[in-house]
Amino acid sequence: SRNIIVEFDNFSDIPSVCPLSLQPLARWCRLLPKDAAKMPESAWKLVFYTMSWSYSTYLLFFSSYSFFQDPPSVFYNWTSGMTVPTDIAIAYLIQGSFYGHSIYATINMDTWRKDSAVMVVHHIITLALISFSYAFRYHNVGILVLFLHDINDVLLEFTKLNVYLKSRGGGNHLLNDVLSNMGSVSFSITWFWFRLYWFPLKVLYATCVSSIQSVPSIPFYFFFNALLFALLLMNIYWFLFIVIFIVKLLKVNEVNDVREYEDEDARKAAEELLKDPQLENNDDDDAGHHNSAQRLYKILLDQSM
Repeated sequence: SRNIIVEFDNFSDIPSVCPLSLQPLARWCRLLPKDAAKMPESAWKLVFYTMSWSYSTYLLFFSSYSFFQDPPSVFYNWTSGMTVPTDIAIAYLIQGSFYGHSIYATINMDTWRKDSAVMVVHHIITLALISFSYAFRYHNVGILVLFLHDINDVLLEFTKLNVYLKSRGGGNHLLNDVLSNMGSVSFSITWFWFRLYWFPLKVLYATCVSSIQSVPSIPFYFFFNALLFALLLMNIYWFLFIVIFIVKLLKVNEVNDVREYEDEDARKAAEELLKDPQLENNDDDDAGHHNSAQRLYKILLDQSM
């Protein structure tokens, strides 16, 4: 089968102590060094997202809440200062702590990527939505938003783990190869279905239309809807990376994270070419500029492919 490598990375992060506890597992699996460094973090995030999404699934489908089946119900009997149910408050506490740390981790711990600035904005908006929706009692909407978003992170980390495991011990393990490919396809489909279809259909319709019908004078209407629309725009932005990933997947045998900058060697080579005296003397030697520019373009093109 085709040797497909998927390295989407870090839509959010976690406290560093948890991945450290999983490092022995990476050594036991005899992973390649570059994969062993990433595997513990992905394993921990897979556990976290699976538990958080499972809990929101339980609330929406196996309890008395009918927010998914009947989105306008998120505002039924809404009153300012109403009591937040304990089961929803638990979800808010966990998710608020998680995204609070994610802001720090993205800025100070993670490798800086093309979408890192957008990721920081995403974490800030998400934390703002969690905090303000809890404070002003829009917690029913919050549970629905978390359910529609966490499933993608489950599939993302599952796919990354199988990418790391398929080359363990220097071999090529077919089962993990197939699972990583299936995970990639599932991740792309669910991103569109949950974040770009169900999110506007269920959440934005409820907050923009149903809220006014149920509570005509509902406070902070424009503020919360502005944050939710900003979240939708970022989902569209990241979906463009997924489309680019799929296109590359169809063209080449190996696909890396399209959000990554070129590797260090390529950047150094590019910097050397930019320092080429021929590049600094355009008026005197247009031919030299053309040749250097061609070499620079070739290096960047090779790295992007």
